[in-house]
Amino acid sequence: MNYNHRLDKVRHHVRHFFGTKELAQLSYHNLAHTEAVVANAVRIADHYQLDDKETFIVVTAAWFHDTGYSSGQAAGHEQRGAAMAAEFLLAEGVDEHIISEVEGCILATIWPQNPQNFLQEVVCDADVFHFGTQEFPEWNKLVRKEAEQRAGKKIDKAQWRKSAIALLESHTFHTDYCRDLLSKQKQKNLEKLKEKEQETSGIVEEPVRKAAPEPLTSDTTPDVSDIKKQKSDRPDKGIETMFRISSNNHQRLSDMADNKAHIMITTTSIIISVLLSVLIRKLEDNTYLIVPTMLLLTVCMVTMVFSILSTRPTIPHGTFTQEDIDTKNVNLLFFGNFYRMSYQDYSSGMQRMMNDREFLYGSLTKDVYSQGVVLGRKYRLLRVAYNVFMFGIVISVIAFVLASALFEH
Repeated sequence: MNYNHRLDKVRHHVRHFFGTKELAQLSYHNLAHTEAVVANAVRIADHYQLDDKETFIVVTAAWFHDTGYSSGQAAGHEQRGAAMAAEFLLAEGVDEHIISEVEGCILATIWPQNPQNFLQEVVCDADVFHFGTQEFPEWNKLVRKEAEQRAGKKIDKAQWRKSAIALLESHTFHTDYCRDLLSKQKQKNLEKLKEKEQETSGIVEEPVRKAAPEPLTSDTTPDVSDIKKQKSDRPDKGIETMFRISSNNHQRLSDMADNKAHIMITTTSIIISVLLSVLIRKLEDNTYLIVPTMLLLTVCMVTMVFSILSTRPTIPHGTFTQEDIDTKNVNLLFFGNFYRMSYQDYSSGMQRMMNDREFLYGSLTKDVYSQGVVLGRKYRLLRVAYNVFMFGIVISVIAFVLASALFEH
């Protein structure tokens, strides 16, 4: 399927659809908002390097997600938009499982958002991407204006502000990319709304009355060690982000290593199949090709072995003891350390870890380190495999050429 061609048709259809009188009058859920959501979906898809089919699914869902407002009613617009998308895609001959994925992505935007897979998370975050941008106040005004148009009356600013605060407080971005990129600005937007609410509600801190200052005693002077302890017990978002990014990067590198190993295994398998099925049968009549053939076969076998070794999993014993928990020497974040333990023992260990900042960050550190060790082994074996294959192929080709030349003479 030519997904780019299909997306062009989707874009043309939805733009024409939004040109109708009913949708053109909407202040927020109009073509401008839809195109912004589409741009956000493309941005997130590009970050995660989604393939053509996955990109088609999330971008198509972004185009259709608000078409249900054509009825003039906000309630149920997601279901209507999903139905419109399904009707259009079915007429275009798109596969049913892709249509189902698009419908699922649109329905996942029903508030409160409840995505069930990664593609749905992408669409949900694209829909409310503006929560974490500096343009949020402008978008918020447009939503209020549209709500007033629909209700036929003015909406109290304070009441609307409270709704916006509740909305931002209840929302969490689903993808790591949006959390890392937008959470900080989203928090700023929330704080600005709260500050404005305080100002308009007349809640102002009373000035400090002039009075004799209370003498500093051991009871009134804060203990420096207590302050440091309080600060150290707070989870550091920067540290958590660092661990999350490191784990994601290691996972991507691991996937790349597996793909490289797969390429080598597939290539050498094809060469070995050709050698065994075609060339070896002719060695009796062409004895001068025995050495080059055996050389090429050996190169392929060694390459395949190292490629398989790079992807062969190593599974630990899968148990831990209470002493490991007490001394904080076990990483409960890795399945290889607990898969043979009972749920009660594992749950108890996890509760202990979650309540101990040092234990938690120590486990995260061990997890990142162990991922790095595994990655180092993978890439070391892959380097050997690629070197053997590269030099071996060159030597084998030279051997075939020399054998053929010597035989002719």
